[in-house]
Amino acid sequence: MNRSDFQQLTSLRLDEAKALLAAGFPDGAYYLAGYAVECAFKACIAKRTKLYDFPDKTLVLESHTHSLKELFRLAQVKDDWDTDVVSNPALKRNWNLLLAWSETSRYDRGKTRQQAFDLLNAIEDPQGGILPWVHQRW
Repeated sequence: MNRSDFQQLTSLRLDEAKALLAAGFPDGAYYLAGYAVECAFKACIAKRTKLYDFPDKTLVLESHTHSLKELFRLAQVKDDWDTDVVSNPALKRNWNLLLAWSETSRYDRGKTRQQAFDLLNAIEDPQGGILPWVHQRW
């Protein structure tokens, strides 16, 4: 997989999440929405790989995670984040909402339509959504 693959998967997972929510499946929508962000951070990490460079083993191994906090760290976007959250507090609010997601969300039942909607909004909000912010860095 390369950076472009992860960028395309980001869009695909987001579209799938919206379709599931529209069809009345908030659990699946919630679950896939989080994977959209995971793929976006992995695109950022892939951007760090230089053509023809031998990849750093630690980075490769650590990147095989579903932890959004860990992927955020590995994407090396913290300096930008620290600057941007000062002028846009919605970023921090949306990030905090997103941190409730994990890959184990696939086992969750009982997510409400509102919870899935709120997560999708935190991810896509043009004014402080996580994906618009990540798109500028991938």
